[in-house]
Amino acid sequence: MITNARARRDLAHSASRAALAAAASVFALGIAASPALAQATDPAPTQAGTMATSDQDKGASTQSTDGADIVVTGSLIQRPNNTSVSPIVSVSASAIKEAGVVSLQDALNQIPSFTTGGNAGTGGQGTGGRASINLHGLGTNRNLVLLDGRRLPSSDINGNVDINILPDAIIEGIDVITGGASAVYGSDAMSGVVNFKTVRKLEGVRIDLMNTISDRGDAYRFNGSLAFGSSFADDRGHALAAFSYAKQNPVNGSSRSFFTDKTPSSFIGTGTFVPSATNAPNAAVVQAVFSQYGNTAAVNPLLNLGFNNDGSLFVQTGARNYRGPTDTSGYLLVGNNVRMPVGQQIDFYNGLDRKTAFVKADYEITPGITAYGQFMYVDLTVKTASGGSLTQFGVPVTVPVTNPFIPNDLRTILASRPNPTASFTFNGRYVGVPYKNFSEQYTVQQYLAGLRGGIATGWTFDVFASYDQSVHNQETGNAVVKSRVQTLLNAADGGASLCAGGFNPFGDANARGLSAACATYITKTAFSREKVSQTQVQAQINGKLFDLGAGPAQIALVADYRRNTYSYVPDSDLAAQNLESIIASAPASGAISVKEAAAQIDIPLIADKPFFRELGVGGAVRVSDYSTSGTVTSFEGDARWRPIDALLFRGSYQRAVRAPNIGELFAPASGAQLVIGTPPGSLGDPCDVRSTARTGANGTQVSTLCVAQGVPAAAIGSYTFPTTATGQTITGNRALTPEKANTFNFGLVLNSPIKTGLFRDFSLSVDYYNINIKNVISSVPGLTVLSKCFNLDGTNPTYSNANAYCQLIQRDATGQIVTVATPYLNLGGLKTDGVEIQAHVGLPVRIAGASGKVYADTAIGWTRGYKVQLLPNTAFVDYTGVSNGGAGTGSVPPRATPRWKSLTTLGYRSDSFGAGLRWRYQGPMKDISAVLTPATAQVGVAAYSLFDLFASARVGKGFELRAGVNNLLDKGLPFIASSQNGTDVALYDPIGRSFYMGVKVGF
Repeated sequence: MITNARARRDLAHSASRAALAAAASVFALGIAASPALAQATDPAPTQAGTMATSDQDKGASTQSTDGADIVVTGSLIQRPNNTSVSPIVSVSASAIKEAGVVSLQDALNQIPSFTTGGNAGTGGQGTGGRASINLHGLGTNRNLVLLDGRRLPSSDINGNVDINILPDAIIEGIDVITGGASAVYGSDAMSGVVNFKTVRKLEGVRIDLMNTISDRGDAYRFNGSLAFGSSFADDRGHALAAFSYAKQNPVNGSSRSFFTDKTPSSFIGTGTFVPSATNAPNAAVVQAVFSQYGNTAAVNPLLNLGFNNDGSLFVQTGARNYRGPTDTSGYLLVGNNVRMPVGQQIDFYNGLDRKTAFVKADYEITPGITAYGQFMYVDLTVKTASGGSLTQFGVPVTVPVTNPFIPNDLRTILASRPNPTASFTFNGRYVGVPYKNFSEQYTVQQYLAGLRGGIATGWTFDVFASYDQSVHNQETGNAVVKSRVQTLLNAADGGASLCAGGFNPFGDANARGLSAACATYITKTAFSREKVSQTQVQAQINGKLFDLGAGPAQIALVADYRRNTYSYVPDSDLAAQNLESIIASAPASGAISVKEAAAQIDIPLIADKPFFRELGVGGAVRVSDYSTSGTVTSFEGDARWRPIDALLFRGSYQRAVRAPNIGELFAPASGAQLVIGTPPGSLGDPCDVRSTARTGANGTQVSTLCVAQGVPAAAIGSYTFPTTATGQTITGNRALTPEKANTFNFGLVLNSPIKTGLFRDFSLSVDYYNINIKNVISSVPGLTVLSKCFNLDGTNPTYSNANAYCQLIQRDATGQIVTVATPYLNLGGLKTDGVEIQAHVGLPVRIAGASGKVYADTAIGWTRGYKVQLLPNTAFVDYTGVSNGGAGTGSVPPRATPRWKSLTTLGYRSDSFGAGLRWRYQGPMKDISAVLTPATAQVGVAAYSLFDLFASARVGKGFELRAGVNNLLDKGLPFIASSQNGTDVALYDPIGRSFYMGVKVGF
């Protein structure tokens, strides 16, 4: 069995390499091919130049090339007139190309319905850089992602789907349901569904290439694809294969002046001595040492001391006697404190290398019975650098007084302590080794086979089985091994006998002078492996029932079974928390299975009558039995009314459910970085003497609580937290119960009823949505833990350390916060509602072709409210119009909840030429501090606009050129007070003005 498995893997890799080699060859031939030989294979877009279009009774369903009905997205049933009762945003393939982006999620995030989830700006510290999507800001795992109506492979423990795995070459369009759909599609579809639609049929070859680069000469991106298809066996069979390759170069903060002073960390390359409040140096001795430097002002003996290159000491807070660079070599004085801005070191934009293969085929075995199959293979690597490692997490680095490299002035101070022979804590940043970097390699495979056909007149069936797996191999390069550092520091010769020169961390020059042998000794490449798999079997029967005179009532019956498994094996040093600046994560595994049965019915009531051109109702119910959380039921009811042909009213109500996923149930204690900022500008550590908690009216009570929590009483008068972030530990919870949501929408679709004049080509859709989720599963927000423990919002009026939130904070012997526990809990509720508007108007203008027209398209999202209930039976907190720069991927509340967001395109399109200007707008927002600490709210974020220019030209029938400029005016990044990096590179454009050019050939 092992031999066979290896053979299959080798065969898959060989096939992939061969296919990609063939693709490269065809690319070269395609560029040289004569345009006169090309034959277009793309259908004309339903709306020219638009990025987001309403369904308008179009785009919500399609007809297959062999005449078989394709179900309306959002329904198991083909409704009369292809009408959708759910608000659907349809995005054409041409609109995706005009966005000029490599990743599909970057195109989708421009649509007002979406909040930024995971993308190229969210891959630091080995978090994967996955491309996840987030509808209405309700979390990346509360929307369902489908390919042709079927679930895509999960990419992580939390059930998120990385849409980086989708081959662009086979995407013909995208339908987005902006409302709950659990009764139709099952768990996860609480905020909506994103259905990627593949090319139904292809005859010939299609080649598509695109290059993008910034006007600064970096951020190069390439996307190329090859697709070919053919019919066979007298058109009884059809086959399609597509291969693609995408590359995206990383961009480092050193290449943008914005990051020169961002993330000013107190962990610096000179290293610092951290005094112990319980073994503090003698104040007079410290004063005497600094007096010899000519500094006679009083020096607090509990402040960190750094090391100048000449062996003298400096006080990090206040920069007393600091003799190093202040605005070069990675150092900066911030508030007269010595800092190293990490923004200059990190890759704020990930590198990406993606190879994909996709094959599907169908064959009519007998008249009315068709077998079909599908295979997808993805090899994806995401790379990022996160700067120099630091001594922040895990057991502190200590130095014995016997270390030979200790500067003489520090020896004098150490000897003045009550226990002069005790080791001391050392903080620093490892500037002598290359930047820590992460390589996230994913191998995704999906196999699917099925059978569909007719049972009897008006009745059909469709049954399929699929298996998919996502294997994630993570490499952490230049990871500093804590135990090896400690071994060198403890050695009598400073480690010189273990590696050339030993390890001298005292002073920037000494730290940078680390020998290659010692750099190799203290670093390693750490390996971890994660595997997620999904097995699915589904059977569906569709049939026609009775007819009330307006058309047959239809029913769909579905039964399915799914099993998801997960396993994670971390590097041994990672599991032991023996790697600097990387939080530990223990081995883990788990599995969930679910059995489901669902039914949907649609009943046309009236048709072709005055004021009732169409009237119909429908409903659905789904019962799901989860192996971990039991049985849950979701249901849906809907109605549609068309008083005249041009106007449709629609609405639906749904009870949606979401069962806890593997990560929420079984996740081991795993870490992330929690950005808390530096007080008083940000929340910071409330025990910090600079914080508003300490300086406010209740400062004495806060101080008492801090001492009870672990800050030494001797240090409380001068305690400061030395950096802008700390650890955050997330753990699963097997006692979780499913979420439940009530969602409803009501709207109208208007197509112009007139055939002449200015508004003859006009359409409008307006939809109101309301989503109310109870029993929300989420990890406790870290900033909320600090705010509530220290009564910053009035929830701990007795300032008791026994408070549930205070128990989630862990400090070390010096009082520093080591980690904030943020376990998964059924916390409370989420409520959001708003209005989405989509409009199109076109006017024939025969400039370049008889079919030419000038058009305007707009999609507008207005969020009426976004509120979070942090605990059951507590008040909802209003996050409407709030910027949450410290939010992680998929967090609740999300990165931003602007009241207004829009995407507007003005352009011209004909059969041979098109051009347009696109405007992306996001309204102003308050900083999250206005919610957490309203008395000291920080500056918010102004309205943000980007303009893009695009053009395309078709030569002959099968050769098309396109080009454009994104961020035409080179809009800079906005300042985000609550973000560790001073901005949010996932939400806003960090690249600046960029140019793209593409070519498409079909023959």
